[in-house]
Amino acid sequence: MTNFPPRLSTGISGLDAVLDGGLVPNRTYMVRGESGAGKTIVGYHFLTAGRENDEDVLFISFEESDADLRANAETLGFDLSEVPILDLGPSPEAFLDDEAYTMLSPGEVEGKSTANELREAIEEHDPDRVVIDPLSQLGRLSSDRYQFRRLVSSLLSYLKRSGATTLFTSQPSSGDTDETLAYLCDSSISLSRSDSGRSVRIEKFRGSDSQAGPHGMRIDGGHGMRVFPRLVPDSHHREFTIEPLSSGIDDLDALLGGGIERGSITLVSGPSGVGKSTTGASFARATAERGERAAIYLFEESKRSFRHRSESIGIPIDDLVEAGDLRVDAVEPLSLSTDEFAQRVRAEVEANDTKFVLIDGTAGYQLSLTDERSDIRRELHALARYLKNMGVTVVLTEEVQQVTGAFHASDNHVSYLADNILFIRYIEVRGEIRKAVGVLKKRFGGFEPTLRSFEIGTDGITVGEPLDGLRGILTGTPTWNEAE
Repeated sequence: MTNFPPRLSTGISGLDAVLDGGLVPNRTYMVRGESGAGKTIVGYHFLTAGRENDEDVLFISFEESDADLRANAETLGFDLSEVPILDLGPSPEAFLDDEAYTMLSPGEVEGKSTANELREAIEEHDPDRVVIDPLSQLGRLSSDRYQFRRLVSSLLSYLKRSGATTLFTSQPSSGDTDETLAYLCDSSISLSRSDSGRSVRIEKFRGSDSQAGPHGMRIDGGHGMRVFPRLVPDSHHREFTIEPLSSGIDDLDALLGGGIERGSITLVSGPSGVGKSTTGASFARATAERGERAAIYLFEESKRSFRHRSESIGIPIDDLVEAGDLRVDAVEPLSLSTDEFAQRVRAEVEANDTKFVLIDGTAGYQLSLTDERSDIRRELHALARYLKNMGVTVVLTEEVQQVTGAFHASDNHVSYLADNILFIRYIEVRGEIRKAVGVLKKRFGGFEPTLRSFEIGTDGITVGEPLDGLRGILTGTPTWNEAE
């Protein structure tokens, strides 16, 4: 049986999981990305994690000075006071001293001196971890591509022979420097930054596996870099019993054939203001009143507004929030990636044994979460499947655009996710706007195939008798049966 060496932590929350446990020691890792993508910050994490593990470390800088590196690291919460830094960046004096290059090329003048400084620093500190930022700068010390490749290959081999695990950065350029480095390294980590957020992808991981990306990423003061691995639903499972759960409204339960099942996904659809959020809140409150924790994620309403409105219509939630049986979380627009939001929900479920989740609503989910991927429905699918595998009962609300007219259960094509579809719509009866509720689909049992009246008052939701005296309700403008 082959014994593999223990992995080295990158020091970055979430990245070790993406790398299937961390970095394989005594190998070379390339971190590539445009300026501002966060490459140097990866180095901060990597060396800080080494120091916390009582390892010897070395930072080799070809751009920033010793003082600038330490100051910039401090703004992000890193203390590099015990990290030795070899500053190989150009000095101010080099700008004035132009006579040194009149007879020889810069590479011939500086190359030998730089190689000597590198060797001396490595021999002096005997580091377990090395960061070179950026290694692509060695290109300025090489007269051609062949010399550059030979110089880098020799340096990386020397570091491996010295027992070091090396992480180096590179910035894509018009030449082939970056591609040469990608070929020579054992593994490559790519960082990207755009108007829609940050992400990380493992492009190459020699001799090991890694999670396919991209994965959401965040950089902020006090935390540095955090990575949010993409959710893989099939990797999570929890045993549970499928059983009907009440909405807390007897007539609504009757319409649903006894309620909705534990571990099912229910889509509540209808136009704006019809009562979707209130219906979802009723399920959440009923769950919390049974002594099971519920969580509500608001994408189209503030927490304050939601709590005030719930109180005014007879579905108070403040007592349950204060008791810790209910969480209400308003997601700030354009503040999270889909991966970060999924991680937030997963932490809630696994840390608190949460049994019910309301995502209110799906259109806001697609608009509010920053993501460069074109089809966020796939991310919602992964989150919903994860929750279902964990035995969590899920309610999704979706706004449809048509107030009356042709009936649509979903405008965003997410109805395929649902085990149950409950729809609420406006109807016009004798010049008066009313509401009707019905069940379109129920996977785990029977349901009442009628439409009932639906009202929201100061005492909450009232589901009335079947509207069997009307026909054409789904058109929005029903007529009375001839017998009426």
